[in-house]
Amino acid sequence: MDVLPSADVLAVLDADPQGWAFARAVRSAGTGEIEDFELLYLNDAGARYLDRPRAELIGGRYRQLWPDTVNGATMPLYRKVVEAREAVTRTVYYDRPSVSGHFELWIGPSGDGFAVRFVDLRAVTLGPQSQGGTRLYEVLDAAFDGFTLLRALRGPDGAVLDFACDYVNRLGAALTGRSVEDCIGRRWSELAGTVDRHDLAERWRGVVQTGRPWRSQLRYPEAARVWEVSAARAGDDSVAVSFRDVTRQVRQQERVELSMGAARRSAARTAALQAVTSALVAASTSADVYAAIGSVLRPSAGGQGLALLLRRGGNLVLAYHAGYEPPVVERLREVPLEHPYPATDVARTGRARYLTSLAEFVHAQAAGPGEPIPSGGRQAWAFLPLAVGGDVLGTLVVGYGAPRDFDDHERANLAAFAGLCAQAMQRALLFEAQLSIAGELQRALLPAELPEVPGLRHAARYLPWTHGAEVGGDWYDVIPLGADVVAVVIGDVVGHNATAAAVMGQVRNALRAYAAERHSPSVVMHRVNQLLLDLHPDAVATCCYLELHLAEGTATAVLAGHPPPVLRAAGRAGTMQLRTGPPLGVSASAGFAESTFLVPGGANLLLYTDGLVEDRRYHFDDGLADLCDAVRAAPSSDPDDMLDHILEAGVGPRPRTDDVALVCLAVEPRPVPAGTERPSAQRRFRGDAVSASAARRFAADVLTAWGERRLADDVLLLLDEVVTNAIQHTVGAVHVRLELGPARVRVSVADRSERPPSPRRAGAEAENGRGLLIVASLAAAWGTVPVAGGGKEVWFEIPRVSPAPSGD
Repeated sequence: MDVLPSADVLAVLDADPQGWAFARAVRSAGTGEIEDFELLYLNDAGARYLDRPRAELIGGRYRQLWPDTVNGATMPLYRKVVEAREAVTRTVYYDRPSVSGHFELWIGPSGDGFAVRFVDLRAVTLGPQSQGGTRLYEVLDAAFDGFTLLRALRGPDGAVLDFACDYVNRLGAALTGRSVEDCIGRRWSELAGTVDRHDLAERWRGVVQTGRPWRSQLRYPEAARVWEVSAARAGDDSVAVSFRDVTRQVRQQERVELSMGAARRSAARTAALQAVTSALVAASTSADVYAAIGSVLRPSAGGQGLALLLRRGGNLVLAYHAGYEPPVVERLREVPLEHPYPATDVARTGRARYLTSLAEFVHAQAAGPGEPIPSGGRQAWAFLPLAVGGDVLGTLVVGYGAPRDFDDHERANLAAFAGLCAQAMQRALLFEAQLSIAGELQRALLPAELPEVPGLRHAARYLPWTHGAEVGGDWYDVIPLGADVVAVVIGDVVGHNATAAAVMGQVRNALRAYAAERHSPSVVMHRVNQLLLDLHPDAVATCCYLELHLAEGTATAVLAGHPPPVLRAAGRAGTMQLRTGPPLGVSASAGFAESTFLVPGGANLLLYTDGLVEDRRYHFDDGLADLCDAVRAAPSSDPDDMLDHILEAGVGPRPRTDDVALVCLAVEPRPVPAGTERPSAQRRFRGDAVSASAARRFAADVLTAWGERRLADDVLLLLDEVVTNAIQHTVGAVHVRLELGPARVRVSVADRSERPPSPRRAGAEAENGRGLLIVASLAAAWGTVPVAGGGKEVWFEIPRVSPAPSGD
């Protein structure tokens, strides 16, 4: 279908003073839907109105040529013209970079596209006999309910005195009660009459003088009509004015707004009730309830003052207040139930009272004993009973700054608020009573105070999460074991009940007893595991047991399913990479391996339970990263300060869903004169077969911590031989000591036997007897010395630097 008309028609349009344009539809290759329009023709008048050369525009697409006019109305309109084959008329005003003008457009279908005839009302000058003028009259008659073109009449000084009507369409003339012929040529002051009650002449004058368009909706009550009036400058001295009757749209909008207002008020009441419900349901303590009342209920109720009074014996006691003046607060702190203050009557009867004015408030207290309680500048009140199951806990008072009529909806809302508040208050009071009992029990199961240890500062925190009478299973302890040796333990029994608390108490006491017997950490953990399986087969606990040797600056730890401690030293912080065993109470055959590491002077060591770093929502690794960051960033090494910093740093899940126990240690630096002491570490092992492997792990950890891991193969081989020999030929404990010298590592093994070892030649078929030969072969030196008090010590030394190979 051709879009452009014949050449003869185009020639006529070229000479037309109105703008003419033809555009072809651009369709999608896949769907055939119209995506855009391509400009095929534009006459000279159109190019002048658009203020752009024809060559620049023809061939371009609408979205490209006028991108800032593309919106949800323009493209659908043009598509509808093409597809429905129906012409439309519209007025547009643009002040955009790509186009500027106040245009009247007639748009009609033309082939697979459309034709548009347009004129800029700001630039047009009408001649009543011109062909363009005649055509424009037709457009204007169809375009508006009313349209007129007014020409400014100026005085000798150039000031605009009045306006003359150069053109008006039929509907515009009818608005003045005259015919078109009777209007044209007359002054606006003659035509306006009651129409100009809005001082429209001043509006026209402003448009002429400034060039800025004006638009407004004007109401005419006597005619029960609303008109949308628009004015724009046309040329230098004329104003184009359009009138649209928008009464129907305005009335419809008003009905919609009334309906929406009612819906909003209903939704607001529902939302307020939901907000109050959510806030109060989440409240566990009285403080939570008061916070919810102040932050949610008070704004929802709309009051300027709020007070919550609870019954205590024969009085109402002020439990919470917001917005009330100090003199009123003082009078409300304790009010006898026989006082005429309306809140007392509500507390006695359980029936709400609404006072709509100050006069009613004064009258309510006029009769009765006691001095009236002042209003505090309020003019209306709602006194609401806090009633649950027939029991009245007290009265909720909401005060308003102006007289107020409480309609049925508002009274129902306030009653609902008070009911929710009463339920939450009852739950909170019951919870706090139970929590007090649980707290006393929990404190009784934990150490009243931790012992002082020379060279070590420590602090602990316990943060219960349990509800009501529940008791958590987290615990901690610090156990002095002798000079410069202290055990630190932290653990968590699974569960939050009396059984978990009982198990926790037994495990804690057993740990203290086994530790006091000076068993090694792995043996302590093994024996506690057996005890737990015997006494409580269904109980499970995690534990971290740490034996700290302050003089050496070393620590040996055993983990039973527990998170590793965090060490901060030399400005760095991280979790210790330790061997981990299963939780206590899981298996009778469980093994618990020790790990030894260095704890230098000035370092901090943090032990904690898993509730600090994880729950079902928060991954364990994320919680550990939070904790290490907090420990690293702690401004002080003081244990109390560090724990406060960690708890304020947002570590782990929020809100918490488990109890938390923490113990922070600070090892004080010990100045050692240069050359007077070498790094050393020693441990005591039982005289049984498993001690050989435990001693090897101890030595490997110490060598690794000293940076001498390369010596481990030789040291561990010889240590195994010496320890095994001691276990086979003596009864009692074996002591292993490592000492780091400038050139050698010295390892010594002491036992209770005074029989010195003697190397011997083993037969070809013998399974033992070669141990000391291996020691003599690999060690740089070895020997034996007696031990004061009985026993002997076998020692050997391994070079830290391999000897240079001898030359040939």
